[in-house]
Amino acid sequence: MTSVTPVLRLEAITKRFGSFLANDDITIELKRGEIVALLGENGAGKTTLMNILFGHYVADAGRVLVDGEPLPPGRPGAAIAAGVGMVHQHFALATNLTVLENVTAGTEPLLALRRRRRNARAKLAALAQKFGLAVDPGARVADLSVGERQRVEILKALYNDARILILDEPTAVLTAPEAETLFATLKTMAREGLSLIFISHKLGEVMGAADRIVVLRQGKLVAERTPASTSRAELAELMVGRRVARPRHTEAHVGGVVLEARDVSVTTGGRRRLADVSFEVRAGETLAIVGVSGNGQSALGALVSGLARPSAGQLTILGAPAADPRTLVGRGVGRIPEDRHAEGAVGELTVWENVILERVRDPRFAARGIVRRGASKAHTAAVVQRFDVRGGGAGGRAALLSGGNLQKLILGRNLIEGPKLLVAAQPTRGLDEGAIAEVHREILAARGAGAGVLLISEDLDEVLGLADRVQAIVGGRLSPPAPADTLDARRLGLMMAGEWHEAA
Repeated sequence: MTSVTPVLRLEAITKRFGSFLANDDITIELKRGEIVALLGENGAGKTTLMNILFGHYVADAGRVLVDGEPLPPGRPGAAIAAGVGMVHQHFALATNLTVLENVTAGTEPLLALRRRRRNARAKLAALAQKFGLAVDPGARVADLSVGERQRVEILKALYNDARILILDEPTAVLTAPEAETLFATLKTMAREGLSLIFISHKLGEVMGAADRIVVLRQGKLVAERTPASTSRAELAELMVGRRVARPRHTEAHVGGVVLEARDVSVTTGGRRRLADVSFEVRAGETLAIVGVSGNGQSALGALVSGLARPSAGQLTILGAPAADPRTLVGRGVGRIPEDRHAEGAVGELTVWENVILERVRDPRFAARGIVRRGASKAHTAAVVQRFDVRGGGAGGRAALLSGGNLQKLILGRNLIEGPKLLVAAQPTRGLDEGAIAEVHREILAARGAGAGVLLISEDLDEVLGLADRVQAIVGGRLSPPAPADTLDARRLGLMMAGEWHEAA
C-alpha cells in the first residue's frame, strides 16, 4: 500500500533551451512505495524533467520538493543528500575499477582503511541480498554484462541511502530476460518503501510495471492513467497525438545479389567473433539476423559496414570485394550502426556536420576542400523535416539531441540517399512507438525501391514485421535461412537458442 503523502513533488516546472520549450508548466507527484512510469515519445521532455529533479539542470520556473521541503536547484549533491538517486541510460561507471570501488566512489577513499572497506562491503552485500541485485563486489566492471552493470548503478544509488530512485530508459540496452528481472527487482524495492520513477517509451513494460503512468507530449503533461484504466493503443495515441499503426509487410520483388558472404570468419583480439558464416541479401528483400545480444551481432555489423575484415572466407558487397567504410558509402551502402553515440555520430559537431559527415567529399557538400555550408544545411533541413528530428536546429550540437532523435538523424541521413544496400543494426532501439512505425515504413520503402536490407535486430516483432528471410546467430554461427512467413515468436525463440531443426 502506498501512503497519500507525496515524497516528491515537481511543481510547475518550465525549462527552455533557446527557443525550444522542453518542459511546459509540468506538475507531478510521487507517493511512498509507488512506481510511476514517465512515458513519452522521443524529445517529449522526459529526461530534461528528471535532470532538473536531480540537479543537472536548473528550471526556468517551478520548484522541486522532497517530503515537502524545497530542493536547492542545480545541486546534485543536495538531491543525493535528500535521498534522490538516478540511474542514467548511459552508465557512469569506471570500468577499470571494481564493483565495490564504483559503488563507494565519492563516499569512501579508494585507499580507505581495511575496516572501513570491510564495512562498505558488508553494506553492499546486504543491499544486494535485500533487493535481489546479485553481483560480485570484487569483479571489475569491465568484465560485467550490461545487465550486471545496471545492477551496480542501482546499488550505487541505494548505497547512498536513496529513497527516491529515477531510472532513465532502464531497459534500453537489456535483453528481454534481463528486463523482466529488473522490473521484478523494482517491484521488490517498492514493497520495501522505495519510490520509483522510470522513463520509458515501451508500452508493454509500462503497462506491466507501473502503478501510475504520466504521459508527456511536446513538453506538456497531457494525461495520467493507471494500467487498469488504459490500453497500449490509447497510450500510443496519447504519446504522439494520433493513432499509431505499424506498416504492413508486402510481397518482395527480389533482384540480384547485393551482399554475399561465403564461409566468413572474423577474429579480433585473439577471439573468433564469427565462425564460417554464409548468407546473401538480394535487391528488394530484407534478410534479418536475430539473436540474443552478445552472440556476434556487433562483429557482423562491423564486417558488412567495412569496420572489420574477414580472417577467412569471402565477402562481396555490391559486386566488389569488401572495402573501407568511405568506399562502401560511395558505392551506395547505407550504414545504421548499433551504437549511435560511439559509432553513429560525433556529439561535439553540429547536427548539419553529422548529416554530411560520411559524404564530406561529395561535390554537393564541398568544393576544393571547402564545405558548402548552405547546401549542407539545406540538405540537413530536409532530413530533419522528413524524419521528424526534434530538439534543436541544424546548427545545434548533436550531443544535445535525445537518444531517439539522434537515432532518427542517423537513419535519415542514410535513407534519404536511397541506398542500394542498407545495413540496419538495431534500427529502432530507443525509439518510441510512433517513431518505430515511421522507421519501419522507411525501411520497407527502401526495400520497395529495390534496396537490399540486412536487418540485425533483437526485437522479434520487428523481425516478423520487416523480414523476408531470417537467420539466427548463436555463438558467432548462423542458422540456415528460413522464410519469415513460416515463423512466429516461438520458432524464433527456438532458433535464438540454437534449436534450428526444431524451429524449421
